[in-house]
Amino acid sequence: MGRLRSDLWCMAFVRRHNDLGNMCVLARRGDPIAGQVFIEIDHLDGTRSLFTPAPMLSAGDGAGLVFQRRFSHVDPLKVRDRINQETEFDPDLWVISLDMRGDDPGIDIVEPR
Repeated sequence: MGRLRSDLWCMAFVRRHNDLGNMCVLARRGDPIAGQVFIEIDHLDGTRSLFTPAPMLSAGDGAGLVFQRRFSHVDPLKVRDRINQETEFDPDLWVISLDMRGDDPGIDIVEPR
């Protein structure tokens, strides 16, 4: 079985977090089939974190989307600059914006080696 479409994955993620009481929206729509997904978390304390797709080597066989933590609790401008830089390079990028106080957005995360 192939990977889930980006649009379906994003819609499910947004709905799940909104059902949990976290404000979650699509900040940017990308390619519906294979666009990369970035998740921006506003921790509601003046800091943000950014999760980006992990390298394919870390996904393993049959895995869904796997992310890496690019930034953790940094200035919001740093996150915004990174997203802007990536959208210039890849206009098919999806960006999900999530407001939550915790650090666990409920995604598969690999730690850098």
